[in-house]
Amino acid sequence: MAKKRKVKMEFRYYQMQDGSPILALLGEKWEQNYGRDVDFLHFHNYLEIGYCYSGAGELVLGEETVRFAGREFTIIPPNFPHTTTSDIGNISKWEYLFIDVEGFLANAAGTPLRAEKMVQRIYSKAFCLKECEYKSLSDKILKILDIMRGGEEFYLEEAKGILLALLAEVARLNRSSQEENIEEKGKITNMIARSIDYISQYYMEDIRIGDLAKASHISETHFRRVFTSYMHMSPLEYINKVRIQTACEILKKTDEPISDIAYKCGFTTNSTFNRNFRQLMGMSPAEWRKRPENYEQQLLKFDIHSEKGW
Repeated sequence: MAKKRKVKMEFRYYQMQDGSPILALLGEKWEQNYGRDVDFLHFHNYLEIGYCYSGAGELVLGEETVRFAGREFTIIPPNFPHTTTSDIGNISKWEYLFIDVEGFLANAAGTPLRAEKMVQRIYSKAFCLKECEYKSLSDKILKILDIMRGGEEFYLEEAKGILLALLAEVARLNRSSQEENIEEKGKITNMIARSIDYISQYYMEDIRIGDLAKASHISETHFRRVFTSYMHMSPLEYINKVRIQTACEILKKTDEPISDIAYKCGFTTNSTFNRNFRQLMGMSPAEWRKRPENYEQQLLKFDIHSEKGW
C-alpha cells in the first residue's frame, strides 16, 4: 500500500541575542499582504506575540480559523501551527515579539514550581484578542514594542520588568476554575510547596508519602490531612496527576510507544498507567493521543521544512 504523503509545514526558528529573552520584529518589513503564495502552516521555537495595527484577513490557529483586524493581537505558543493571510488587496501592518518564556521565567518567577505553573498556563492555548477587550495586555505589548524600538540605555531591563507582568497576566487568563477555587482559599504553605517541588522533580521515581511527611517534620497522617486540605486531593492523587500530565505532554509531542512513556512517567506497569490515565482523562492514552487539539503530536503527520525566521 502506498504511503500517505505528508502535508508540508514549515518550522521557522529564531535565535535570541545573548542575555535577552525578547526578539522584536519591527518596522516597514511587517507591513505587507500576508500569505501570498503560501498554502501551508508554520510554527516557531518561541512564544510569538503579534500586534496588528491595521488591515484585515484570516488567522489559522491550529484547527481553528478566525478573522483578524486592526487593534487586535495574538499570543501563540511555540510548536503551535498557524498562519496569517491578509484579504485580497489588503495591506496588513503587524509587529512581533518572540519570547523565550522558559528561560526568562526560570530566573524571574521565583521558584521552579511557580515557573513551571506559569509556563504550562501560557502554553495551554493560542489567542487572537481585541485591544478594546484586553486593554491591559495590549498596553503592555505596545510598551515593550516601543522600548525595543527605542533601544535607550537600560532598555532591556525595562522591557524585562514589563514582560514579567505581561506573562503573569497571560497565565491568569488561562487559569482553570479548579485553580481559582484553590487560590481563593489561600496560598499553599511553604511545607506543601516544598513537597510539590519535590514531586515535580522526582515524579518518575517511587515516591513514598512517609518520606514527604518526614521531610516536612510532621507525621504521615497529619501530612496527608494538610496536603489534602490545601490541594483538594490526596498526595498520591497529586503524584499520579503530575505523572499523567507529563505523559500527556510526551504523547502530544512525540510518537514514542505508550509503554515507554508509562515507564518514563513513573508507572511500573502498563495496566496501572492505563487505569490512572483513563480515570483522569476519561479515555485511554491511545485515544487521547489521536484527539485533534493535541496539536504538537499532530506535527508528526507533516513534512516539516526548517527555515530560519524571516
